[in-house]
Order: sequence, then structure tokens, then C-alpha cells
Amino acid sequence: MGRIILVTGVSNDLGGRFARRIASDPEVDRVIGVDVVPPRRDLGAVRFVRADIRNPVIAKVIAGEDVDTVVHTSVVASAGQLGGRTSMKEHNVIGTMQLLAACQRAPGLERLVVKSSAEVYGASNRDPAMFTEEMSARRQPRGGYGKDVLEVEGYVRGFSRRRPDMTVTLLRNATTLSSYTRSPLADYFRLSPVPKVLGYDARVQLLHYDDLVAVLHHAALAGVHGTFNVAGDGVLAMSQAIRKLGRGMVPVPALAMATAGTLVRQARLGLSGFSSEQLQLLTYGRGLDTTRMRAVLGFEPRYTTEQALTEFATSLPRPLATHPVLAADQLLSGALGSPHG
Repeated sequence: MGRIILVTGVSNDLGGRFARRIASDPEVDRVIGVDVVPPRRDLGAVRFVRADIRNPVIAKVIAGEDVDTVVHTSVVASAGQLGGRTSMKEHNVIGTMQLLAACQRAPGLERLVVKSSAEVYGASNRDPAMFTEEMSARRQPRGGYGKDVLEVEGYVRGFSRRRPDMTVTLLRNATTLSSYTRSPLADYFRLSPVPKVLGYDARVQLLHYDDLVAVLHHAALAGVHGTFNVAGDGVLAMSQAIRKLGRGMVPVPALAMATAGTLVRQARLGLSGFSSEQLQLLTYGRGLDTTRMRAVLGFEPRYTTEQALTEFATSLPRPLATHPVLAADQLLSGALGSPHG
């Protein structure tokens, strides 16, 4: 008999893609997907159960379906997905706590895989060249998604101590990118020209979205205990990444990147806006040591950082012919609230 896997967040793109993929694996007997709303896309062989992980009823689902593996993908990165920061925190942190409580009471459960994020490391000018899994943020995230994943990881480690019989896998993925998904970084790279923070050249290390789905699949079946950085090979400077995409580039003061006026102006080109965490990442960047990913977890990404950029570039429109001086003037005008903007 194959594994019986419960996947949280299947109405989101990541959870849905992963659930459909692993349901076709011969080592898997069946997959149960849970979420608070029905998925928009067909889940194929996945059995959907409408359930809220914040509700203790999730324990009945785990027990009733004889689940032996839980894959938690529903820690969301954007407050907009849930109607605001308060709802986001409740879903991410309280939801994870309730899910772990349900797992605690499930004697037949053998494995737990949690999608975390490299956001736990933050981004600052004091960071090491490469973060290993034993390192912590030099500047702790004070809010938003970064703070949520820090709290989630704390609860997961506590759960692991209470259930030493279980294999618990935490995956800290680098920023993801692909030609077919939307993200703040993808929207940023679609600007023409691309505004780059003046005086800084952030480190860029990526994980292709296909590889994020693949590592969840691998971890669910491999049953390897521990915390793992997950990223493609290679680190580029932001200026290199922009040039490789064939985009124009204009240096912009940090203030112009951060203010709401600029973000609103850029939204006309498809940019949804940056959180303070994302602005720090665009300023400083981040590098991940992936030695444990290969040596212990046994996973090898298909795409390097540069290959992920190349694949993403296939979705880019032809750059707009905007003079750099004019582009900088427009960005600054938006930041300062110019009446001509």
C-alpha cells in the first residue's frame, strides 16, 4: 500500500500543482487536498475536502483518512490573498498551530513537510555571503511574511521535539521565478527600464517554480529529517540579472523605491507593490548555502539561477524605449508627489 498524503492549501497554485503531481506517483496510494475554498482548477485524482486548518476538525480528516504524511504549503506570502495583514497572520501562524495540534494527536502520522522560506534570514548589509541552515537573521524580520515564517518554524521545531517518532522536514526556499507565475520579483523584472537601488547591487539567487514543486514531491517521499535551504546554483548581482533579461536599468534612490507614490505610478506597468522585506531584498539580496540540500536531502534542482532567469525571460514583452534620464525623473516625481505625475 502506498503513502496517504494530506496537502494543505490546494486552492493556491503551489498546493494544487504539487498535489496533482504527487497523486500520479506510483508510491502514493491517495492524496487528500484541504482548503477553505474549492480550487478553481481540476485537481485530477486528488480528493478535495473543504476544511479550515484553524479548526480542530482537521484532526478528524487526518485520522479518518489514515493519513501518514502531511505536506503544509499554505503559509501565504501576501496579505492581499487573505484580505489584510491580520487575516494573513491568523491563517499562517494560528492555522499552523492548529494543524500541528491535529498532527500531535495522530498516532499513525509518520511525516510532516513544511514549506517555509529563506525570508527567515531577512536581508541586511551585515549578512554573510551565504546563509547555512544553522545561521539566523542578522536583522530579524519585524513583521509580515518573514515574521510569520519565523514563528511557524518555532512551532514546528517544538512539535518535532514532542513527536520524536516523526520525520519533520522544513524547506527554506529561495525567491521563486518562472514564466507562468506572478510574484513581486517577476513584476519588478517586467518594468522597463528596471529601477535599481542607487549605490547597491543586490545578490540574486533563485529557485525556479518547477523546482519548488519538485522539492516538495521529493521531501514527501524521501522522509529525511531536518531543515534545508533550497535554491538553484549560482548567485548573480542584480545589475547582471537585469542585463541578462535584456532590460534597461535606471539607478533610483531607496526613497523613490519605497514610497507609495512610486509604487502607484509603477503599478501602471503591472507592479503590485513591495513590502519592506522585499525592498530590503532588492537592496541587499541574499545567498543560500545548499550543501545540505544535496548531501542530506538528496535533491538537485533542475534550473540554476541563470537558467531560471532565462526561462522567465521568455514571458517578457519587448522593452519600452524609455530614456533612462526621463525614467528616473518619472520615478522621482512619483515618489515626491509631483503635480506633474
